[in-house]
Amino acid sequence: MSLAVCPGSFDPVTLGHLDVIRRARSMFDEVVVVVAHNAAKHPLLAVDVRVALVEGAVADMTGVTVTSWDGLLADFLTRSGAQAVVKGLRGGADVDAELGMALLNRHLSGVETVFVPGDGALAHVASSLVKDVARHGGSIDDLVPPGVAAAVSAALEERA
Repeated sequence: MSLAVCPGSFDPVTLGHLDVIRRARSMFDEVVVVVAHNAAKHPLLAVDVRVALVEGAVADMTGVTVTSWDGLLADFLTRSGAQAVVKGLRGGADVDAELGMALLNRHLSGVETVFVPGDGALAHVASSLVKDVARHGGSIDDLVPPGVAAAVSAALEERA
């Protein structure tokens, strides 16, 4: 049985993320979505909220599970027995950001990264941009799965 890991901060999960997760599932028997703690980022949503939102978004996908991880992805890959990491790419900037991490993960764990070109119709959808639109009062309903816009709005109101 083949196992792939789709890691990310998912702050918040977007339709672009779901596209990559669905396509990863078409290539692997099981996919684990890993909601990462990232000390370098200041997330809007708490890890448990992000996990719950991703779980809701993938509830209809068989063979997909969601967990969180606070540590090196390479350690998670080794412990889980994953055969691959799957990452989506929207453009050249994503390649630049992801290549070094892919090489380091391979060095540390021996696990290869599979890059999946994102759906061109979603190339403009990034968590950071989604949050920016929401911060300025714009609608993000057509950029995120159901329930996510309300969670983002509530988190922004709490911070205000």
